[in-house]
Amino acid sequence: MLIPRLGEYMVQKGLLSEPDLQKALAFQDEQRSRGKQILLGQALMELNLIERDVLDQVITEQFLQLREALQASNRNLEQRVKDRTAELKEALERLSELNHMKANFVANISHELRTPLTHAKGYLDLLVTESFGATSKDQRDALEMIQRSVGKLEGLIEDLIMFSLATRGEMSMKLDKVDIHQLAALAVKSARPKAEERGVSIAMAAAENLPPVQADPQKIGWVLNQLINNGIKFTPSGGNVLVKLSEEADNLVMISVTDTGIGIPANRKHEIFEPFHQLDSSSTRHYGGTGLGLSLVREIVEAHGSLLDVQSEEGRGSVFKFPLLALHD
Repeated sequence: MLIPRLGEYMVQKGLLSEPDLQKALAFQDEQRSRGKQILLGQALMELNLIERDVLDQVITEQFLQLREALQASNRNLEQRVKDRTAELKEALERLSELNHMKANFVANISHELRTPLTHAKGYLDLLVTESFGATSKDQRDALEMIQRSVGKLEGLIEDLIMFSLATRGEMSMKLDKVDIHQLAALAVKSARPKAEERGVSIAMAAAENLPPVQADPQKIGWVLNQLINNGIKFTPSGGNVLVKLSEEADNLVMISVTDTGIGIPANRKHEIFEPFHQLDSSSTRHYGGTGLGLSLVREIVEAHGSLLDVQSEEGRGSVFKFPLLALHD
């Protein structure tokens, strides 16, 4: 590909005529048909169409041309690699800049949303407690429904704020000695009304004399709530969610949340940790949410020096688990 073939080169140099080249090629094919493999140079010499010293000179020239062509090709390849590397570096810098801009936008808009929501929530609480006067049963039912919606909206805004902090590396950890049994029990208790509303059974199993763990209680509490709520959300009526705490070897306490829900396809498991992404992204998707929950869960778990493990089978549920450092007296 880089230089002319031997026969073509000798014709170009005027050392061989085209008819003589074709004669030598035909002789080479004839010898091959008899089971004798010979090179073109050998064929030319056997037919006395070229002298040995001329052939050697031509081969030497071709070798030198090939070496120069390869060196030029390598220089060209090196330059292309440099250019491509520079393009990729520029693209990564641009992506980093866009991610930073996105995080700032999310943080700013989330704080702006939280302020009016706080006012709305305050006045709503006053209406529910009849501080402004008595309300009818229908009015109270409507107010309680609005209150639940406001609470859900508040949770989504808090998720956005936490995501922006994590993205900018500003999410701080306040590690303390935490009673993980109590923290998990509170999370299960908090999620029970939602589970009952969806017809999902929720339970907790904890080992006796479980030691406290080293953790940020607020952040790990949020992680537990998120994993439990996810389990409930993706489990059909009649299914169950189990929160399990067990002491492991190497001075660890294992926390797991198991559900009997829809599960995750094996080839899409990595997608569940992508921010703002849901496996069902259609306009008619059945499950709500921002797609931030599991991304933040992994961020928080890893900030504790731990790893989130996911085991799932489509149609047969999922298990999310991670260990925390136990603190023994």
